[in-house]
Amino acid sequence: MNNLRSIEELQGIISQAIEEVDLPLEPSELYNPIRYLLSIGGKHLRPVLVLMTADMYQFDLTKVMPQALGLELFHNFTLMHDDIMDEAPIRRGKTTVHEKWNANVAILSGDVLFVKAYQLIVKAESRFLHKIVALFNKTAIEVCEGQQLDMNFETQVDVSMSSYLKMIRFKTAVLLACSLKIGALVADASDEDQENLYHFGIHIGIAFQLMDDILDVYGDQKDFGKQVAGDILSNKKTCLYITAYEKANIDQRKVLDYYFSHQDFEPKQKVLEVMKVYDAIGVKASCLEMMAENHTLAIGYLNSVSVTKERKSVLFKFIEILMFRVN
Repeated sequence: MNNLRSIEELQGIISQAIEEVDLPLEPSELYNPIRYLLSIGGKHLRPVLVLMTADMYQFDLTKVMPQALGLELFHNFTLMHDDIMDEAPIRRGKTTVHEKWNANVAILSGDVLFVKAYQLIVKAESRFLHKIVALFNKTAIEVCEGQQLDMNFETQVDVSMSSYLKMIRFKTAVLLACSLKIGALVADASDEDQENLYHFGIHIGIAFQLMDDILDVYGDQKDFGKQVAGDILSNKKTCLYITAYEKANIDQRKVLDYYFSHQDFEPKQKVLEVMKVYDAIGVKASCLEMMAENHTLAIGYLNSVSVTKERKSVLFKFIEILMFRVN
């Protein structure tokens, strides 16, 4: 129990557990889309964080596996529904569920994923159950609120950076924070450690989403696994857009207003014109700086967790991999 498992080992444990998730054969139209989405990979960040935290406290991972899997199924439920709302054609380098089947199938399969997630989340010792359910309920509601704010931004011209950071805190960061806190809670960590790990998750989650925004425009589809510039094509107000809009001159704002208020453009033309504005203003560097600020805050909270630095080494490695995916 003294040897820390590597990130790769934990990902392997989760991948094997996902393959063994029990899903009925019929109706196949309901369950095959779930099998498909679960089979096309992903980094399994949330369940890995649950196991990583429990392992940090030398806790038996089998006792926290139901919660780790439940959070992964919940995350996949949100992806399945988000892809419908975003009209996204690609997820993890593969055709999205609503494109491969249809939107109605994706909605219903997503609903079942949520119920399956809940079934796993509640498989906990009675002394932890109330706190786990309360945290999961709060997190699930905040994730949905974050998605609604994200959709609201699509029709708002002037979105403030503070509003955007609140949205990504809810939509992305709280689920990472929840994963860390549940791992610590079940491992019987102190309340102070649980809170420090939660806030670590919030700030690393914000940093992760800011990097995700950058990679959407400046990443490679082959490496990133999503449609490049999908946020531009779907008129999403990301840190790149908000930074550009705040710093743009009159002519540059006209370009952004024009392309972000319509859908009837040839995709390459829209991406090219918007990226010209982004590059002229230097939004990539500004967003990387904001990401670095949250990264620093996250490190501070992790340093405050009362276990040895050696036992936190895998979490530090996790940060390194997560944050430095692009130069």
